[in-house]
Amino acid sequence: MTEDTSKAPRAWLKPLTEWGPLAAFFAAYWLYGMMPATWVLVVAAVAASLLALALERRIPWMPVFTAVAVGVFGGLTLLFDDSTFLKMRPTIVQALMAAVLMAGAAMGRLFLKSLLGQGIAMSDEGWRVLTWRFSAFLLFNAALNEVVWRTQSNDTWVTFDTFVPIGLSVLFVLAQTPLIKRYALS
Repeated sequence: MTEDTSKAPRAWLKPLTEWGPLAAFFAAYWLYGMMPATWVLVVAAVAASLLALALERRIPWMPVFTAVAVGVFGGLTLLFDDSTFLKMRPTIVQALMAAVLMAGAAMGRLFLKSLLGQGIAMSDEGWRVLTWRFSAFLLFNAALNEVVWRTQSNDTWVTFDTFVPIGLSVLFVLAQTPLIKRYALS
């Protein structure tokens, strides 16, 4: 029996397209500074979207969303030579995502279920609880980003923005395990 290699890129594609631009930004920042690193971030985000599109033959929503957000805020940063725009990006994006999730939940729409439902079999009540928790988590991250970029140096903010949200996300997901088990569909 031969293995289907048409799906081989998928193992490395998602991490590369989601975290590659951030890793490139981090390295470029420490090597060249904020403005060159912003160029690297914008180019890497667009390249990640195009790579995912070419290999998956469909619109990769997360890399495209990232590329648009990075393009807008990175573009403003470069246009005005002011890193404030780039530093505000995580706050605005996460607050908007939380608002969309909360508005959807208030109207009976479970957007998280649409996004993650193929991987997690849970009742609608579980998805509602997870949606509100995830919204609160996003708002917490947005507020934390605001505190860090407004009170710390660029070096601290870049390191924070690169590593802390990833770590907090892992901890948040692990903390949701009891909820997912409680509302799991048998």
